Amino acid sequence: MTETEYDRMTAGKLYYSPDKDLVARRAATRKLVTAYNQTDDGAGQKALLDQLIDCPSHDAYIEPTIRMDYAKNIHIGKQFYANYDCIFLDVAPITIGDNVMFAPRVGVYTAGHPISYDVRERDLEYGHPITIGSHVWVGGDVTICPGVTIGSDVVIGAGSVVTHDIPDHVIAVGNPARVLRKIDDTTRATWAAEEAAYHRETGR
Repeated sequence: MTETEYDRMTAGKLYYSPDKDLVARRAATRKLVTAYNQTDDGAGQKALLDQLIDCPSHDAYIEPTIRMDYAKNIHIGKQFYANYDCIFLDVAPITIGDNVMFAPRVGVYTAGHPISYDVRERDLEYGHPITIGSHVWVGGDVTICPGVTIGSDVVIGAGSVVTHDIPDHVIAVGNPARVLRKIDDTTRATWAAEEAAYHRETGR
């Protein structure tokens, strides 16, 4: 069977971005994304999001506005939430675990362009997959670059540019993002005390 440009794209190979099939797929996604961004009907938004992304639990919520290339290459676990103006360039798979939160203007960019301009100017592109574990909070205006894996139980500080893999149980910040410190038992105890105080003070 002949390998299509879509096959090449999702496999991380060089592909021709103006390919007619790819253009049609992007146009179809753009129509759904535009409809999603323009509706304030909750049930309607949910139905559109179910058409766009792969979320077996059907409980993801993404605040408008959003941007996506193909959408079907976005695989999301349970209880995902993204705030305003997030961008998903999903020419390669984007895989996100359970209980992940995005602040506003997070960019998840699997797309890449050849360093050599003569290749780049012939509309050849590539993509490398991005994987994000479970129990992750990504701060505002964070950029996640092609090929990155972010572990579970991670916080990425606002404004960070994630160019390399981030391990489990850490806070990472900066450009490029680097591990600031671990999330350990002391951290958990501190926040457990804060939660206990909240319940005492509110009676909830």
